[in-house]
Amino acid sequence: MADSVAIQGDQPAVKTPPPKKGKSKNKPEKELSDGLNTMLVIDKEGGDAPTAAGSQKMVLKNPKGTRDFDQKQMAIREKVFRTIIDCFEMHGAETIDTPVFELKETLTNKYGEDSKLIYDLADQGGEILSLRYDLTVPFARYLAMNKISNIKRYHIGKVYRRDQPSTARGRFREFFQCDFDIAGQYDCMLSDAECLLILVQILQKLDIGKFSVKVNHRQVLDAMMEVCGVEKDKFRTICSSIDKLDKTPWDEVRAEMVGQKGLDPAVADRIQTYVVMKSQGDANAFIDQLRNDPLLSKSPTGLEALDQMRQLMSLCGCYGISEFVSFDLSLARGLDYYTGTIFEATLQGEGNAAESVGSIAGGGRYDDLVGSFDPKVSRSGKIPCVGVSVGIERIFAVMEAKLLKEKEKVRTTKTQVYVASAQKNLMEERAKLCRDLYLAGIKTEQSFKMNPKMLDQLQYCESYGIPFALVLGESEIQNKVVKLRDITTRAEELIPRDSLIETIRRKLQETQ
Repeated sequence: MADSVAIQGDQPAVKTPPPKKGKSKNKPEKELSDGLNTMLVIDKEGGDAPTAAGSQKMVLKNPKGTRDFDQKQMAIREKVFRTIIDCFEMHGAETIDTPVFELKETLTNKYGEDSKLIYDLADQGGEILSLRYDLTVPFARYLAMNKISNIKRYHIGKVYRRDQPSTARGRFREFFQCDFDIAGQYDCMLSDAECLLILVQILQKLDIGKFSVKVNHRQVLDAMMEVCGVEKDKFRTICSSIDKLDKTPWDEVRAEMVGQKGLDPAVADRIQTYVVMKSQGDANAFIDQLRNDPLLSKSPTGLEALDQMRQLMSLCGCYGISEFVSFDLSLARGLDYYTGTIFEATLQGEGNAAESVGSIAGGGRYDDLVGSFDPKVSRSGKIPCVGVSVGIERIFAVMEAKLLKEKEKVRTTKTQVYVASAQKNLMEERAKLCRDLYLAGIKTEQSFKMNPKMLDQLQYCESYGIPFALVLGESEIQNKVVKLRDITTRAEELIPRDSLIETIRRKLQETQ
């Protein structure tokens, strides 16, 4: 007997009340993935009879903060990945991979207040492990463990955070990060500027809308907090509060700093005068303004960091990306391992889709992280590192919403040619032609039915966006030709079998 199946939402199943009288109102928006939170409750006992009280049920659902991806979504993701990888490789990056879990001590004391979001694995009587929170700390561990002092690498992999998920904002507990990092002793700001250039190039090629990149310097932030009167042992925790300004009003951030973290209200007010400051077009003028500030001008480390920022902004001008980059003192990035430049990219929204996603990429310089794993590195000198991380899930949320709005058709296969038969009993001839096409490296499909209908075969080509069909019939076989059909224009021509591969390759090249 068939299993009984019921569909329910996030809450336990309840009886649906009768509809109210009057006109119904359709919701103007729906979730990007209709099936994200769908549960299927299957009666294990089956049967048509009512389920007995207390009987066990199997709940089919995604774990909170995760999702499945259908064929169309995966096609979009692969396109995004290919675009990002092409940019990384254009700049000479090599790729590596690391385990999705690390020793817990490897991840300890690296993420500041965000450490509470790390997934710890159950103790199985061996090593104490945690799922990786990002790709940066494992990269630093990899460098220290393998005694590598110079590398330009990219890494695309899943990371895990016990965050509060939000589908609309592209925030999940399991998600991909796409990282590009440069490790090694190099002249000031050249590698930092290249990371910014790569970030801008990726966002331009993805064509997801207008964006901006905010940059700041950790030493400028430290100098700001020092001159404002923040105690040194509170620098990082106050940074974590400032980091919330992109999504939280100042009054709430101030309340957190004063009420929860014990900051003097007068100190918080002095901080406010700085975090509202950012460059408006002319970065040099803004840097001059900061250098002449009565308080910041008294900090030697702050002045040195401002000189570095001047060089960074100059290189952005050389790369032609100054219009996208602004020096913004409100940018803090709460991770403890940053030591120099920090940056973050956000969409400048047309409507709610872009505004709701928030940050789509970020990064910065972390010169001390490798040394924290290897005492010899700390004694002999640092292995400076700088990198950028692209948040693929948030970008995908924007792209998916855009495609849904524009109703753009997405190809889910890469089939180039479909081998069809116009008459019965030609299965073996189809198989021979497919063999020739496979050997030539041409992506090919055919029906798995012995005698498929011609209309069904052509409709399959239209449904999956297959550009060409090769039609076989008795007359074509006798004359050693194949009928080539353009699925879009429906134009047909007879091609000799001995020149078929060459003709198809030429046709495919013309359609690219």
